[in-house]
Amino acid sequence: MPSIEFHSIGRLIWLSLFGRWMFALLVPWFVPTITYLLIGDPYLASVGNFINGTLLILLLTILAFIPHDWAAQYIAGRYPALQSTFKRATFTALAFFLLTGTYITVYAFAIIRYKPLNAQLTMDKMVYVYSFEFVAVLLLTGLYEVNYSLGKWKEIKMNKEAIKKAGLQGQLQSLKSQVNPHFLFNSLNTLSALIMDEPQRAEQFVDEMAKVYRYLLQTNQHELTTLSAEIRFIQSYYHLLRTRYDEGLEMVIDVGDSQLSMLIPPLTLQLLVENAVKHNTILEKNPLLIEIRSVGNNLLEVRNNLLEKSTPVKSTKLGLANIQAKYQLLSDRQPVIEVSADYFTILLPLLNDKPEIQ
Repeated sequence: MPSIEFHSIGRLIWLSLFGRWMFALLVPWFVPTITYLLIGDPYLASVGNFINGTLLILLLTILAFIPHDWAAQYIAGRYPALQSTFKRATFTALAFFLLTGTYITVYAFAIIRYKPLNAQLTMDKMVYVYSFEFVAVLLLTGLYEVNYSLGKWKEIKMNKEAIKKAGLQGQLQSLKSQVNPHFLFNSLNTLSALIMDEPQRAEQFVDEMAKVYRYLLQTNQHELTTLSAEIRFIQSYYHLLRTRYDEGLEMVIDVGDSQLSMLIPPLTLQLLVENAVKHNTILEKNPLLIEIRSVGNNLLEVRNNLLEKSTPVKSTKLGLANIQAKYQLLSDRQPVIEVSADYFTILLPLLNDKPEIQ
């Protein structure tokens, strides 16, 4: 999976295009001003000097502007979130100060030494050059950040509708998978058997079933939920499945305390567990094992052994597509799917922040 999702790439392309337009807007006033500061009165002494001096500094400005634009794009890619505005602007300004200072110092020493167009620049006058560049860098940083934030804000508005649509689709898919005749029939059939023989287990079964449906109806209205809430839900869901399949189904959950407060799209684990049950044979002598573990780097590994059915169930891949669609809208990090001869594994990124599209 790509490390930067589609919308982030679009933002960087827009930022790059904006850099070109901004350069065109800055040239008419920036180049003559810095040229005068670097050359002095000879710059305005004749038309020839004005044209030659402007072309010279314009060429040097283009050479300096390109790495500035690259630096802004790189920093925006590293800190794309709107809440990272201060950090992004600070790093952008520092990068611009470093680049501008380096270029101006090199250009100034060359002008002082070779004196093109009889330039009058001296070390004493460099304070004016640096002062102007300081103001120019602050202006340039501000323009980049304002443009980026406006573009991000527009994207948030667009994504708000997209995530609502994805949430509705996810809710529909979840309800289809849970409130279908087979699921209800199997659950009620299991409950019926328990009422006569094991009333205490039947009562617990009803409690867990209520938790499952409450979570389905409430939590899926949100873009993200805590991992601890999702695990509590999946334990209730597993209880229903375990009651039905008995020792043919096993689940191991091993998640560190530090990951429990992190966020995940709701019903992600349910979709994966449901797929595992749907596409694998479940036998007591060879149980289906589903493992949910935190594996470092803020990743959650969900893995199940592959026990091929004699009559395979046709896969619609809607569950995985739904998970991937939500992550594409909510995060730069994407799930990674690995399939071997013995296991199906998916690595789910755990998120630190609530989505900006709320």
